[in-house]
Amino acid sequence: MEVRHMGDQLKDLLLQALEAELGSVEIYTYALECALRSDLQSAWQKDLDQTNRRVGMVRDILTTLRIDPDEQTTGREIVQYIGESLLEAMEIAKSEGSPGGAELVACECALLTETKDRANWELLSRCATEMSGAAAHALRAACDAVRAEDHLFHTEDWYRELWLESLEIPAVSPSA
Repeated sequence: MEVRHMGDQLKDLLLQALEAELGSVEIYTYALECALRSDLQSAWQKDLDQTNRRVGMVRDILTTLRIDPDEQTTGREIVQYIGESLLEAMEIAKSEGSPGGAELVACECALLTETKDRANWELLSRCATEMSGAAAHALRAACDAVRAEDHLFHTEDWYRELWLESLEIPAVSPSA
């Protein structure tokens, strides 16, 4: 299937994916300010570096498909709004709560943004299987690279472990 058959929905999905990755950059940047543990800081720094790379990958795909990466859609605006809301939640936790609570909220925000990112990449991977040509190749390569990183699972591990620690239940640090 050629790209034009997926039309505006694929374009919107790609623009949402770009916006989600841009929001994830902001979330990880702020989350690093909330992280108390050096091992968590290292994990989030690695995720931030990979997320910055993902922004470039999505921009490249959009360029290959001749889609303006600055185009706004309703879906993209909603993703941006959700990302801004997550940032605001972290700001409130940091300014009004305890340092440990801010770290936990930052981890929850990372978990929420990674859930959206994972869903986007899974959908894009499926689209790539239905496409042909240079765009399909570029999309498949990007999806394969993202799949190898898998931020969601280790973010879930961190979230669980930070909650267990806050509940004074023995926890084991997840591997970064």
